[in-house]
Amino acid sequence: MTSKEIVRNTIRFKGASRLPYDFPAQFGYDSDFFWCGMEPNVDGRLTKGVDEWGCVWDNVGICQLGEVKEFPIKNWADFDWKTAPKLEAKNRFDHMKNISSEAGDKYILGFGVSIYERVHFLRGLENAWTDIYAEPENLCKILDVLVDLNLQTIEKYAEFGVDGYIFCDDWGLQNSLMISPEKWREFWKPRYKKIYDAAHAHNMDTFLHSCGYIVDILDDLIEVGLDVIHMDQQENMGLELLCERFGGKITFFAPVDIQKTMASADVDAIRTYCHEMNRLLATEKGGFIPRWYSDPVGAGHTEEAVRAMCDEFLKIGG
Repeated sequence: MTSKEIVRNTIRFKGASRLPYDFPAQFGYDSDFFWCGMEPNVDGRLTKGVDEWGCVWDNVGICQLGEVKEFPIKNWADFDWKTAPKLEAKNRFDHMKNISSEAGDKYILGFGVSIYERVHFLRGLENAWTDIYAEPENLCKILDVLVDLNLQTIEKYAEFGVDGYIFCDDWGLQNSLMISPEKWREFWKPRYKKIYDAAHAHNMDTFLHSCGYIVDILDDLIEVGLDVIHMDQQENMGLELLCERFGGKITFFAPVDIQKTMASADVDAIRTYCHEMNRLLATEKGGFIPRWYSDPVGAGHTEEAVRAMCDEFLKIGG
């Protein structure tokens, strides 16, 4: 089986010859994935500087990505909707014309546009939460702009044979969702469905990166068409709970928990946790794709820890 077939069969619970994986080339490992995205990225996250939306990013010098230091929409009247970034304004997809040949037999995974994180990049986190109650019409306007950018991106990716569609929306705190599940269902759930329906119409699998405690909405995400949850934490929810409630319903795309076990640098504990992840998250037909965390320095992961994880998963996965 090719890398593409192994990944796709795992996601669709059709059975694969081994575990697919996404491990670091910088440490001498391989990946079944070929990652891609528009350039320049309309949802780009910077280390420092100003992005296309006017968000000012800064970084303390440890992590790969920065945080928004200055958000552009202090008041809704400040924002001219006509100035929102347009996909067609720049040659964002020209570099993808030969992507199928570049990817070879790997699974092509394309980045989309976040529909929650971009809101709080633009408004600030506190304002974004307040807008749910105080400015629902304006919140819906920006959400619909972001959804439309995703629909346009999916159409372009379909031209180049992209296999999967992913964007990042961290929804969880350590032990709860950031907003009420009811409000998430009111504002975000139907919009995720619209995006996932469009991706499925083009035979793309759907991925979402979301960290924190998200069990309150994971059933909803599965219901509206999420195929793969890209989850860097599990210990705050528990592997057993994830297995009992969601096993066999969605594919987990995850490293060993990056906040606890991986950060401990205890290689024996890391190896043991690899086996627990495979035992509880994988089924005979699929459901689990191990990966690494791509900013090990920022997360406090040693190279020894990363190698222990990757090597153990490779042993487990055949």
